[in-house]
Amino acid sequence: MTLPAYYDFCCRVKTISGENAMEKIPGLLEGLGARRPMIVTDRGVEAAGLIDTVREAIGDGLDIGAIYADIPVDSDYRVVDDAAAVYRNNACDSIIAVGGGSVIDTAKGINIVASLGGKSLLGYQGAATIRRKLNPLAVLPTTSGTGSEMTLVAVVADPDRQEKMLFVSYFLLPDLAILDPRLTLTLPDFLTSQTAMDAMAHACESYYCMEKNPVSDAFALRAISLISDNLLSAVRNPADANARLALANASAMAGAAFSNSMVGIVHNIGHVIGAVRHVPHGTCMSILLPYGMEYNIHRRAKAIGEILLPLAGPAVYAKTPERARPEKAVEQIRKLNEDLHNITGGKHSRWLGEIRDREGAEAVPRSVLPEIARKIMADGARLSNPEEVLPDDALMVLEHAWEGTPLDRSRIRKGA
Repeated sequence: MTLPAYYDFCCRVKTISGENAMEKIPGLLEGLGARRPMIVTDRGVEAAGLIDTVREAIGDGLDIGAIYADIPVDSDYRVVDDAAAVYRNNACDSIIAVGGGSVIDTAKGINIVASLGGKSLLGYQGAATIRRKLNPLAVLPTTSGTGSEMTLVAVVADPDRQEKMLFVSYFLLPDLAILDPRLTLTLPDFLTSQTAMDAMAHACESYYCMEKNPVSDAFALRAISLISDNLLSAVRNPADANARLALANASAMAGAAFSNSMVGIVHNIGHVIGAVRHVPHGTCMSILLPYGMEYNIHRRAKAIGEILLPLAGPAVYAKTPERARPEKAVEQIRKLNEDLHNITGGKHSRWLGEIRDREGAEAVPRSVLPEIARKIMADGARLSNPEEVLPDDALMVLEHAWEGTPLDRSRIRKGA
């Protein structure tokens, strides 16, 4: 393998993983000079009893200043601003985020406003606006997918503009990532599948996108292997604590990988679908991943072919000719989505036209595809994709992903 002429890799999140991991929180936060955290979560996590589980594990070791549980599925800056006011009014000195990607990204946004001052997260848009260490942040993921516990990114919606704002800074890296299987045992099968495929997309894109490097590669390949080996088991048997912990570790490793090597067309298009149509991010990732791989095969055939090894195992990899490995890797992802669709009784969607909203209507009508394609230019993920992505390219991918048909690679407009 030819090494890049230059790369940088940073992952300074202290990770605590395994049995009784949550019991370590009081001592770890005290070591960071914090004793009065605000717990940030959502109503679903609270209703599942997980906040009680966290508080029992913490015991009397900390003085909980406030619990903010009004985080919606698709959080926005107004929620961040409201929660930051609660943080200040209760004299909190740190945050414990308990939840999935929306909760964790919201907690990062709260930490920006609470630590740096001001009344609104909107005041911190743009480059280099976060210039110093923020207050201590401990992240307890209740899903195994976003990897937000390991990333320097926060994505928060601006519903007024129908956009997702991207905040990027090393100061957004959490101080602590607590990976405890007790927090994911109650996750429903279809959410387990969707969130794990989000982690799979992180790992795969980080392995073949423009800023890949040897360290991120190691994290990505191990994450792909852990997901491939454990996802179906976790979906079939939600009480399998070993499979749950394996997925939690995979999500964290994939998060560390893509936080350093970045992502591409899968996230580029997926971010816009989420902003325009409010489709869960994991659903977008699982559907778009095989199309992103197909779109980039002519640029990254070797890397995409190498993904087959952790995806399918050494026997399949060895008997597949090298030239056929990229397409075989895409086939494996599609097979995994099909298996997840069947195991979840159809709740795991395989293509965009198959997604339904709560009323049973099409969540992504075909008529909105041109609008989604136009808006991809404002999302930074397109910049790290191996092949240039313009609106016409995105529309072509969207049309195939809507129908559930393999990409017509002859239609790819190959850049210079």
